[in-house]
Amino acid sequence: MKVSIFGLGYVGAVSLACLARDGHQVIGVDVDPAKLAMLREGITPVVEEGMVDLVREVVASGKVTVTEDVREAIHGSELSLICVGTPSAPNGSQDQSAVLRLAADIGRALADKPDTHVLVFRSTLAPGTVETVVKPIIERESDKRDGKGFHLCFQPEFLREGSSIRDYDKPPFTIIGANDPHPVAVLKQLFGHLPCEFIETSVGTAEMMKYCCNNFHALKITFANETARLCEAIGVDPFEVMDLVCRDRQLNISPAYLKPGFAFGGSCLPKDLRATNYIARSHDVELPMLGAILESNRLHLNHAIDKVLASGARRVAMIGLSFKTGTDDLRESPLVMLAEALIGKGVKLSVFDPDVSLSRLLGANKRFIEAHLPHIGELVSDDLAATVADAELVVIGTSNRVVLDELARVVQPSQKLLDLVNVRASALADTAQGLCW
Repeated sequence: MKVSIFGLGYVGAVSLACLARDGHQVIGVDVDPAKLAMLREGITPVVEEGMVDLVREVVASGKVTVTEDVREAIHGSELSLICVGTPSAPNGSQDQSAVLRLAADIGRALADKPDTHVLVFRSTLAPGTVETVVKPIIERESDKRDGKGFHLCFQPEFLREGSSIRDYDKPPFTIIGANDPHPVAVLKQLFGHLPCEFIETSVGTAEMMKYCCNNFHALKITFANETARLCEAIGVDPFEVMDLVCRDRQLNISPAYLKPGFAFGGSCLPKDLRATNYIARSHDVELPMLGAILESNRLHLNHAIDKVLASGARRVAMIGLSFKTGTDDLRESPLVMLAEALIGKGVKLSVFDPDVSLSRLLGANKRFIEAHLPHIGELVSDDLAATVADAELVVIGTSNRVVLDELARVVQPSQKLLDLVNVRASALADTAQGLCW
């Protein structure tokens, strides 16, 4: 294929070298004449393992040309990869000035191009940028429309500096955010040979997942470093601790817990976070990330409270009360906290949870519910239909399939549903509003 690459930093330069190595004709475009001069001489513009030899080889093969001329690059290629920088602005926002200038230049270049052109944004862009910011500029300057004359899509890159060529050849997956099958098919020709899953999604999802990945990497590094600071203070080997943590592939290094839902609770996580932060304070160790987790969890609970109150409903049914479906543990259950807050706001509440039998509550479990919902006996019913009969809003806090199927049969079209547990795979999917989805 004939490919143009705009922006010859780490991502652009490595992509240029690897695509040319794989047999494609590649046009490199950059506003920095020094980078272009280096590439013309077969010299890599970035310091990266393997790039010295690879750039020299692909330039000598004749597969690589470079230019400052946007129009020349657009008219000389079928597809463009946009890899220009998006650094932070002083206020923390993303500086998109280079992307926006390039979008206008590309739009003007497309104006008189007879063939359909595919534009693939690989620069990290704030979610919504491609469709709400970039697309209008290109459409205005080209007098063409996305899907007619050109196609816009977003393909996040997962190249780590220091191992970029290896990461290019063996990515975790290839993600294509697009609104049309044509650019997906074109990119499959370009990247479909890579040994990974090829996934098509929406443009916005592709933009957001790139941020999510980087944020998660930062979170993991910070978690390991905060753990190390605490380990140092109490005389424990942090490498041994984190090695053991990473050996758990069932919960720790896995999809477990990495799903949107309601706030966490129960007898372990809240108390152990509090204890961890107390130990740190006792040793004059600051753990700002771990120290913020409980506050973030509280805000998620408040988000649910706000959603219920914003509905305007004064009669609310809650399906589920324990902190986790399939248990009767009410200790620090966010559903109990939600119920307590709603009662405090004057909401008339009814509750159904097949796993909770008030007569069997003992010890700390009993003391907790008596402290937070002393009149719980007046709220809880063992009849699902009776629980929801008079409700204006039904809050779904259980993933019990039998309960959800029964709820789908008894709920009325006039009743609103607030989903805290993701019931999108159930019969309630079409009528329930998610907490954050």
